Amino acid sequence: MIDSHAHYDDEQFDADRDEIIRKAVEAGVTHIINPGCDVESSQQAIALAKKHPEVFAAVGVHPHEASSCDEQTLLRLEALAQEEKVVAIGEIGLDYHYDFSPREVQKDWFAKQVALAGKLGLPIIIHDRESHQDVLDIVKAFRSELTTGVFHCFSGSVEMAKAVLDMGFYIGIGGSLTFKNARKPVEVVQYAPLDRLLIETDCPYMAPEPFRGRRNWSGYLKYVVEKIAAIKGMDCLEVERQTSDNARALFGLDRFAGAA
Repeated sequence: MIDSHAHYDDEQFDADRDEIIRKAVEAGVTHIINPGCDVESSQQAIALAKKHPEVFAAVGVHPHEASSCDEQTLLRLEALAQEEKVVAIGEIGLDYHYDFSPREVQKDWFAKQVALAGKLGLPIIIHDRESHQDVLDIVKAFRSELTTGVFHCFSGSVEMAKAVLDMGFYIGIGGSLTFKNARKPVEVVQYAPLDRLLIETDCPYMAPEPFRGRRNWSGYLKYVVEKIAAIKGMDCLEVERQTSDNARALFGLDRFAGAA
């Protein structure tokens, strides 16, 4: 299994970070993508990638932190993106649920980071919360310059999933799929072909049932796999294999064959 989105730089892992990554590997997780949420956490993600063969980094500024950005931020992200195990620009996007940064500022810095990804030839990891149309509009505006990317922790409708898939992007599926009130994620998994899905934890957040509300970690990926397999009427091993192939293709992981 490949955990396509995890935040092991988060302070919730300060007491046992190395141990929990080791346990994830023992549980069958071969690769972990750790996106940054600002310059500092992007640096921490790179440090984790250097320390752990299974961990790979993405660098970016989350929409919550968009107000802290200036032109120097882009230069620092571009420099960090040159590090060997950086495989994407992210976590970037828009968040209209919390609005911790003004929406116009969020849109401006999302667009600038998408443009940076296009310049560097890297995929993007997109955060989209209650901002579906604006996210789609910005990505579409840069589509010809981009390789591809993933809409992480996908919360949109089947109609939005169609638009995402039509652009050649992947859909990230995590613990919310297992929630008792999950409707849209179930419909999206039913609709989307398996070769366009990634599995993720978004740990330490979004733990699946039966662990909802507790600290999430990559060992819980199996609950997402089991739910996808049940929805699609297929074997768990096939879900693991195909979603791993998808993540390898998106993030170019095969070029690090000796790293994990």
